[in-house]
Amino acid sequence: MMPVRRTNWLPGIFNDFFGNEWVESKRVSSPAVNIIENEKEYKVEVAAPGLTKDDFRIDIHDDDMLTISVEKKSEKSDEGKNNKYLRREFSYSSFRQSMILPDDVDRESIKAKMEDGILSIEIPKIVKVEQPNPTKRIEIQ
Repeated sequence: MMPVRRTNWLPGIFNDFFGNEWVESKRVSSPAVNIIENEKEYKVEVAAPGLTKDDFRIDIHDDDMLTISVEKKSEKSDEGKNNKYLRREFSYSSFRQSMILPDDVDRESIKAKMEDGILSIEIPKIVKVEQPNPTKRIEIQ
């Protein structure tokens, strides 16, 4: 079955973000997400303190699915004077979220930037120019 295309994406996106079907355990935490809309664009902001742009991957699939994923591996260690490990921790965190883009977006102009611990994805809307409907005279035969 083909997914139904939604022009109003907000109810679906909120269900996707706040639903529990993609959270695998209570220890997994997902980043806070803001979704903003104005006349010109949609903007998705993902709180990502401690992450860099290299930790993220953003893909747009053929079915107009936007996927944001994070994979972060880090190693922390506290060493004593003799370079013996007193404590060593390995951590691995990952996050993946997908959303269906609305029909009115310009896929080719989507941009992302990482600044001050926030990933911002700018999704411009297609500018529609209203064409006047010229009057057409029909001749009577």
